[in-house]
Order: sequence, then structure tokens, then C-alpha cells
Amino acid sequence: MNFAVNKYLQKSYMQQAPNKQRELDPNRISVPVGYQIEVFAQGLNAPIGMVFTENGDMLIADSGIATMNPRVLRISNGSLQVIADGFNVPLTGINYKNGRIYVSHKGKVTIIHPNGGRQDIISGLPSNGDYSNNRVEFGNDEKIYFGQGTTTNSGVVGLDNDWVLEHPYLHDYPGSYIFLNYANFETKNVLIPAMDSAVTGAFSPFGVPNIQQYQVKEGRLLASGSVIRANLDGSGIEQVAWGLRNPFCMKFDDLNRLIISNQGMDTRGSRPIANALDELHLFNKGAWYGWPDYSGGAPVTMPRFVPIRGRKPELLLHTIPSVPPTPIAVFPSGSNIMGFDFNRSSDFGLIGDIYIACFGGVQYEESNDYIRSGVGHRILRVNVVNGDIATFAINKSGFPEERGLSRPTDVIFGPDDSMYISDMAIADLEMQNVYLPYTGVIWRVRKIMM
Repeated sequence: MNFAVNKYLQKSYMQQAPNKQRELDPNRISVPVGYQIEVFAQGLNAPIGMVFTENGDMLIADSGIATMNPRVLRISNGSLQVIADGFNVPLTGINYKNGRIYVSHKGKVTIIHPNGGRQDIISGLPSNGDYSNNRVEFGNDEKIYFGQGTTTNSGVVGLDNDWVLEHPYLHDYPGSYIFLNYANFETKNVLIPAMDSAVTGAFSPFGVPNIQQYQVKEGRLLASGSVIRANLDGSGIEQVAWGLRNPFCMKFDDLNRLIISNQGMDTRGSRPIANALDELHLFNKGAWYGWPDYSGGAPVTMPRFVPIRGRKPELLLHTIPSVPPTPIAVFPSGSNIMGFDFNRSSDFGLIGDIYIACFGGVQYEESNDYIRSGVGHRILRVNVVNGDIATFAINKSGFPEERGLSRPTDVIFGPDDSMYISDMAIADLEMQNVYLPYTGVIWRVRKIMM
């Protein structure tokens, strides 16, 4: 999910928006027989992630996209308090270890120490484009792992990238040496209005074409769509995989396997890809996962990826770095999978199953894709053994609702073996991708005695 909201429009809207909470009705949400869903916390802004501390307190990450002021909050004994604010927009996730809160926000990873002091342990990440650096995960090797999203949707800077005027030289960087096909894309020239058009090549700034066949691009440590590993203090940064468009969440399971949720490409921009899949992957060190030329393990030149209006996608890479790994599970286009967690209690369900939040469709100016019944706006259950996917929680209408599930962003299990779901602020129906403050919710799902 691209959280590059129009900060000026959002700020103007906040000054006029009424401070009202959502009218919530858990009965509008369908969960399996034997489970009950209820409101745990409401009146939040734009919650995007959660984590529990060792004493049972819940820490909540507020992305800041509804207020332009990302915050970290704590719920303790039913009381909600703000621990810290003023982070870069967007804040994409938090984690907790040894009394320290690790905050991922645009371009940085910051630690909040037990005494309230802050320390930026990683800065300068390439997060000024469409997608940011994401939540950190802790490995048994005493390292942190996190995903770094791509700068563009599918490798080419275009008119869908609102940041072009502010960052005209920004573009994607590969994680290893690549050889490009001779492919350029012509658009209106928004940087030099006196010129009718601009021609842009893959992995190049806007208006800079690729001028030869088999053009070489050098790999970067901080590459687009990569998995980054570092020491707990942020030192020793290394890239350990790339080729993931937006590796939003990663967690280790009980077998010490790192599972990654990855959001697929959209039907937008100079190189629109239709019906691209979201994916759950196993981490393989050194792997290339297929972006920008593969989706769900298949090349984007296949007929199903051709937009209804638009040219057939062509491969950007002349030679692929490696064969992309096969995903554990794939999700329909528009799912926008986000945070997830593993069930570790037989009292709740099958141990090892993944429960994952699906944010759902987002509107883009040049695309008619928006909200479709049957895709997103729900919690899915994934059997990691066979990849089977089933809906666990969804509005009875099938659509996002103000009173029910709107835009789920994360799932975690608490010390009480209940499931907790963070639900983003609702969007204004008349203003594209503008979110209403005070409309974020945390839901709780409990197993009940029959």
C-alpha cells in the first residue's frame, strides 16, 4: 500500500474535519462459528501496527497519514497514552525488544529507549518514493531484518509518482548488476512544460531514457525492494535479498523461517501491470524475488497481466539475476496484504496458521480500479503447509464499512491468546486517499465456549 498521501490536502482537511468517532457495530462483521469479535480500542487516528510488551501492554504505531503527526501509543490497564510523536510520515511499524521500541518511519529506524530518549540507528534509507522502509523483525542471530519498498510501481518513473516535482532525480536502484532491454516510455513532461513529452527508461530518473540495448545498471546496497539486515544498533547494514515490490511485514515462525508479505504491482503509471498478485514468501538469502518482471513466479508478459487499456508489459531485464522463488501463497490483485501473525495456541485454532490483514483497494487517478467485493478489507487465514487461503473475518456485505472492518493493517496475537486487528482510519468518500482522524480502531477476536 502506497502511503504517499498529499500532505497539504490532508492538513487542510484536518482543519475542517469534525472530531467524530466511527459508529461501530461488531455484528456487521462475520467471523467463524465459535469466535466473537468486539471493539478493543477506538478513537485512534491511523493505526498501522501493534506489538505487546512482556508485561502485557500493547504498543500501537500510528502511521500519521490522517494527522501528519505519526505517534507511538501505549494501552496499559485500559488507559491510552502517547509515548512519542513527531516521526516522519509515514510511520510503517514498530517492534519491541529489551525495553526498547524500534520505530520504522520514512527513511529511518529509530529506537525509543526506556527513559524516553530517542536514537536514530539507521538513516538515509531510499524511502522518498512510493514505498518506505518497513517494520523491523528480530532474528535469533541478534540482527534486525526489514523490508525496503521500491521507488516506483514497476521500475519506471511516471506521472503516477506525485513526488517527481520534489525529487526529480529519484528512481529505483537494483540490488545487483542488471542488463536492461531497450525499453523507454513516453509521457507528458511535467518537469519541463515547454517540452511536449518526456522519455523515461527503466531504473532512471524521469525524462532520462535508456540509450542502448543491454544497458548495465550497477547494484546498490540500499536497493529498491530489498531485504536489509543489520546489527541491533543499526551497524553492519547489508542487503540479503531483493526483487520484492513492497515487503511490508516479515516475521520468524517457530521453525526460525522468515516469512515475508509482499504487495504486488498496480495497474498504473507508464508500465501498468494488471492482475499482479500479492505474495507470501519464505526468505532465501541472496534471492531475487522477481520484481519488476515477475508476479507470483510468472513473467509479466503473460496475457493475464495485460491491462484492458494499455500496452502489453514488456520485460525490463534482459537477463534475470536468478529464478524467482515460488511463493508460499498468492493473493488476488488489490488485496494489499499488510501485517500478519502466527497462531501459537491450540485454544484459538490450528497452530502455525498465518492470519493476515488485507487493506484492500486504493483509488488512483488514471485507474478505474477501486473497491471490489471479494478482494481485500478482511482478515485471511493461510495454511503455510499447502498455501490454502480462507477468509476468517469480513463484513457481511463484502465491502469496507464505517461500522465494521474498513482497512485492516495488522494482526497480532496477545498474551490472552486473542487476536487483535488494527483498522486504519476510514477514507473520505469525496477526496481521494484522504483519511479521517479519530476513526482508527483496534478489534479483538476471542474464541468462545459453545
